Amino acid sequence: MDYTSATPREPVCLLSPEQIAGPYFRNPKLIRRNISEGQDGIPLVLRLVIVDAMTGEPVSGALVDIWHCNARGAYSGWSRINPDVEVDVSHIGAIARTDDDTYLRGGQFSDNKGVVRFTTIYPGFYAGRALHIHVAVRIAGGNNYLEERHVAWVGQLYFPEVASRSVLNAREYKGRSVSPLSNVQDHYYETMGGEASTLTVHCIGRDTTDDGFFGYMTIGIDTFAVSTQIKPEDFDKYTV
Repeated sequence: MDYTSATPREPVCLLSPEQIAGPYFRNPKLIRRNISEGQDGIPLVLRLVIVDAMTGEPVSGALVDIWHCNARGAYSGWSRINPDVEVDVSHIGAIARTDDDTYLRGGQFSDNKGVVRFTTIYPGFYAGRALHIHVAVRIAGGNNYLEERHVAWVGQLYFPEVASRSVLNAREYKGRSVSPLSNVQDHYYETMGGEASTLTVHCIGRDTTDDGFFGYMTIGIDTFAVSTQIKPEDFDKYTV
């Protein structure tokens, strides 16, 4: 994060670690709770609480975007990229888009308790990565929230290995030519605070995982910070 634009403040609660946005960030301006668009996979209900780490108070009115791959490892916008072949790039705009699909992307505004909720599927994986969900938090500085480019925080959310193993054995996720990395094998998990970015996950059903999972996490941000992971100029890139 870039703190040069404001007087540094000491956090009163945990400041969540930032991680890279990756090459598949888009800004389709989709405000919706259900982002699944009928994608096959094990259901996932995601609850995130956005908290001001400097005050401990919930952050209301923040635009929280999430995006992740489908059960087979593909991202909307890049659906024709082979997820079984490792991509040796990590920065926004590095890979040309292949389509205008929008599955498994969307944003919500945090309520007065700092909460956003999403209905999606448990993500699969692509070569060279552990299972994860991308998150970006924008703090609105004006009236046009959807045009806001002040991204305060960018991160990735990981999953407990036990839950992921059961999901990857499901029909929609099996039959890949590559294997996922475990969390500790993932470069970004290991070097950018992945342990502190791991969701708490519970089965929704009592005796089966078929009904899906509920995952939740509290994310502590500095609302005055400007993330170095998604910059205002990134919104202008053709691939985004």
